[in-house]
Amino acid sequence: MTTDAGTPRTLARVLVPLLAALALLLLPGPGPGGGTADAVSVCHGRPTRTITFATGELRLYRTRQYVCAVTVAKRPGPRRPMAVSLQPRGGRAVVRSGRFDQQAGPLTVHALNRCVRASGSVAGRGTATGWILC
Repeated sequence: MTTDAGTPRTLARVLVPLLAALALLLLPGPGPGGGTADAVSVCHGRPTRTITFATGELRLYRTRQYVCAVTVAKRPGPRRPMAVSLQPRGGRAVVRSGRFDQQAGPLTVHALNRCVRASGSVAGRGTATGWILC
């Protein structure tokens, strides 16, 4: 009876999955200690304003033609009432509200050469702006 425990093919079958599992454990990735929620934005464009309030923050992003808004809770957790609204001057307000655990939005409106008004709230506390980004 012969055994091929020392052949290179048998070693490769054992070592490759072992090294792959080790690499997954050691390399950073999403999860605890990996990426953060702030690393990726849900809105396109460059961050323009961040307005903080007691229970969260209202984040505004702008491209040449569009403005995007999102309300983010300070502490993600159980679902609670949240809202975000965005209104271009001369247009109707767009509102997204409901019970969310981390964020309300994103909302995008066409605002080429227009001011906008934004508001956001988390659990009944929030903020509103006047006409901005003119």
